[in-house]
Amino acid sequence: MSTVLPPRVTSTLKPDLSNWDPEHDETWDSRLAWRTLWITTFSMTLGFAAWYLVSAIAPRLNDIGFDLGTSQLYWLVALPGLAAGLLRLIFMFLPPILGTRVLVALSSALLLLPMIGWTLVARDASTPYWVLLALSFAAGIGGGSFSGFMASTSYFFPKRLAGTALGLQAGLGNFGIGLIQLLTPWVVGFGLLGTAALTPESDSNGELVWLHNGGLVLIPWVILAIVLALLCLKRVPIKANFRQQLDIFTVKHTWIMTAIYLMSFGAFSGLAAQMGLIILNVYGDFPDAPNPLAFAFIGPVVGALVRAASGPLCDRFGGAIFTFIGGAGMAVGTTVTVFFLTPTSVDEFDGFLTGMIIIFFFSGLANAGTFKQMPMIFPKRQAGGAIGWTAAIAAFGPFIVGMALTGMSPTTFFIGCSAFCVLCTGLAWFYYARPGAPNPS
Repeated sequence: MSTVLPPRVTSTLKPDLSNWDPEHDETWDSRLAWRTLWITTFSMTLGFAAWYLVSAIAPRLNDIGFDLGTSQLYWLVALPGLAAGLLRLIFMFLPPILGTRVLVALSSALLLLPMIGWTLVARDASTPYWVLLALSFAAGIGGGSFSGFMASTSYFFPKRLAGTALGLQAGLGNFGIGLIQLLTPWVVGFGLLGTAALTPESDSNGELVWLHNGGLVLIPWVILAIVLALLCLKRVPIKANFRQQLDIFTVKHTWIMTAIYLMSFGAFSGLAAQMGLIILNVYGDFPDAPNPLAFAFIGPVVGALVRAASGPLCDRFGGAIFTFIGGAGMAVGTTVTVFFLTPTSVDEFDGFLTGMIIIFFFSGLANAGTFKQMPMIFPKRQAGGAIGWTAAIAAFGPFIVGMALTGMSPTTFFIGCSAFCVLCTGLAWFYYARPGAPNPS
């Protein structure tokens, strides 16, 4: 009895990739696709770390001699979100213009600006506030590149693997938020190897603090990302000028998915940036108040891991159902949190933290679902543009949350968040997730 083997696929992919088409195995190089994914994801993780560097440093600036008011600190932490949103509106058009290799190398190199800048100013409490604002804006470069990276990666994978690839890239990239918020409280406690010449700062208790290490520790890894991009990446032959890419705005699903992703990633990014300051301002006056930096990283790590793990499930079951469940869970989480924002005791902090973790957990599901949906709803070139655009608008999350918290109470803000989650969850159900939906995805 003989065993019948499946026919061997013969590659007809040209060396210059001019006939690249990932929907057919013979015109797709899976090794190049996965290599591109891992290098781009490595750079994206560093980018998110740079984006949230200010949120990790800001709560301790006054401890080392700065004299910044509450609204000034909120502005510092919010500004990278404004910058990321504006820069994503530029980065979303760059993949078919620059190509992946140049895009990733250039974006990685630009991360050195905020990292070196914050390394220097964290050592000088006399730094003018406008310089701090400028460096906060520069930190947004790390978030801005997301729209270029995700759109670029979508060109490399077939639709059947889009959820897995984009889920892994976005999830592991988002992990950079938790990474910098977890890493900073540790590395500020000692002088990094080879940098003893950078003298430490003294906090309000007279203890030595190396707050400048928050930016310094990432610089060697950024240099590695630049080298890897230049040596190992290529561009695929998908080209379009600026005008050709504007056709996504004539499609109603661009606007529906923008609202949904603003709910999921906008809330994730905004609350990740501001959580430390919310803890400080809501619970900071109690005796034995919780240390904001000890808890700020938990939610972003949970959301990032859920997003990465959900990608393969979205490929199997479709992204829409995950978007719907994620939105519903976020509505529950924001409602729960409302009850712990006017505490009478520090003991209520556990309830607050529970509500926040619920929000971050379900945002991971919704984020994974939306990025599976878009390659299914749109043609490949439009999918890249739609991914870039929705990501650009959602990147305003840290700025929107920061500005909202300077103008209203946390309770009012979270009530508004809950209502918005309900609205967007309804859109996801009606258009994409319900039986007989017009655009199941």
